[in-house]
Amino acid sequence: MSIGSSWTTAGTIGVGLVGIATLLGVSPAITAGAVISGAYLGDKLSPLSETTVLTAQMVEVDLYAHIRRQAWTSVPAFVIAFVLFLGLGLWFGPDRVPTVGEDVELARLGEIFWINPVNLLPLLLLVVLSVRTAPASLALLAAALFAGVLGTFTQPGVVAAFVDRPGLDPVRTGVIAVWDAVATGFTMNSGLADVDRLLSRGGMASMLLTLWIIIGAVTFGTILEEFGLISRLVVPMVAAAKSTGRLFLTVFVCAFGLNVVAGDQYIALVLPARVFRVEFARRGLAPTNLSRLAADSGTVTSPLVPWNSCGAFMAAVLGVPTLAYLPFCFFNIASPVLSVGYGITGFRIEKAAPAPEQTG
Repeated sequence: MSIGSSWTTAGTIGVGLVGIATLLGVSPAITAGAVISGAYLGDKLSPLSETTVLTAQMVEVDLYAHIRRQAWTSVPAFVIAFVLFLGLGLWFGPDRVPTVGEDVELARLGEIFWINPVNLLPLLLLVVLSVRTAPASLALLAAALFAGVLGTFTQPGVVAAFVDRPGLDPVRTGVIAVWDAVATGFTMNSGLADVDRLLSRGGMASMLLTLWIIIGAVTFGTILEEFGLISRLVVPMVAAAKSTGRLFLTVFVCAFGLNVVAGDQYIALVLPARVFRVEFARRGLAPTNLSRLAADSGTVTSPLVPWNSCGAFMAAVLGVPTLAYLPFCFFNIASPVLSVGYGITGFRIEKAAPAPEQTG
């Protein structure tokens, strides 16, 4: 929730947890399911998540109103996942076995970095700005720059080794380090592959592919909508959805189907949001219903498809095949089920004044 990225969470602490689980004799598939469940809960409820921001913008609702509505399905889904994982741990978990791998890695990290609570100050700033509803771009920029400045004082040896320009004064070394880390990411050569893989990442350059995917998804959706290609497919589905419950189920089928066919969560978010926004307004359903349903159907189910960009990423970084961890992604399965269930039962469905019918 503090960084708003399920990919970063799974690719950092998730990698370590799955590795430790393997050393302890715990199922990597179940552990990967738990990692993904927790990562996507934070992703959905964070104002810094690009998918959360994108969904709110596409449906034209306030970001924090969208997050509050998402909590209606995300919190119960998390409770369900917590209970199921607790049951698996209590009834089927093996006994702990002695390990030394993580001790070596932690000792090496302690040798390289000055690990102190002071290093949590940028995270605290990020949380404060998020609570005060600061724009996500401003909060991220402020926390990143503060972390860079703080790092030049708390980790001078690491900063100097990263820049690798002997003779530079500390001020110029710090400026270059912050610039390079923000632009292309941080790299570490500690001698331990797992530690280097954990720390060598980041930078705006690593987000370029995501930005192109978002631009491509929006462009693709606009072209399809303007040429009426989506209408030919969706209008019959909407016409058949006589009730609110069937409409919610149609949105889910559309979003999940796009995750399967298009292989990307952004397209699965953008297209349903654009296509069904008018229909929800015509039926007097508040747009927050659609934003929650689109997130539950498009974002959360994306790592469950092996050839989806999210499913491929999670399988690669966690070292567990998508179909192996899929049965244990309890949160990702429960969220869309609850969201569609709300539509069928009418629970937590907000009404709005029906939009006027367009004529001519």
